[in-house]
Amino acid sequence: MSIITDVLRSSSAILKGMKRTLSEIPREKWTVQYPEEPVTVQPRYRGMHLLHVDEAGKEKCVACYLCAAACPSDCIYIEAETDPRPYADRIGRDERYAKVYNIDYGRCIFCGFCVEACPKDAITHGYNFEISVYNRADLLKTKDDLLITKQKQSKNYRVALSTEDVDSEFKEV
Repeated sequence: MSIITDVLRSSSAILKGMKRTLSEIPREKWTVQYPEEPVTVQPRYRGMHLLHVDEAGKEKCVACYLCAAACPSDCIYIEAETDPRPYADRIGRDERYAKVYNIDYGRCIFCGFCVEACPKDAITHGYNFEISVYNRADLLKTKDDLLITKQKQSKNYRVALSTEDVDSEFKEV
């Protein structure tokens, strides 16, 4: 190939790139003014985990270790304890409960395997996405941080309806 052909092809490629760049300038922008405007998340969004309780306020987790076994990043740590007291005095629904339930969000990949493995529906993903910290040690969330009755949820999001067309970077304007 000659130098002239290489120069023409390179110039053509540069012009195509510039044409694409200049065509994007007048388009409507999809910037969300966070935190003034709430972020819209998908209904199936996987945020910070929630440990659920039943109608009586008893913890659903029976410390069966299935969530920890299913976790590919090994970020869930559980210690089980037996509670032989009568049902009214117990912490959980069954005799066995999780005395310690920790999730290390520095290792968690939000895959959802723990949610699928739980036979009691004790753990689910919430919509809370504001878990950034300055210290890596603060990414270790304990049972008190994860219980649905004690967890502080962010006010800066809303869940999209199933019929709603949610903003996407692939959406045509």
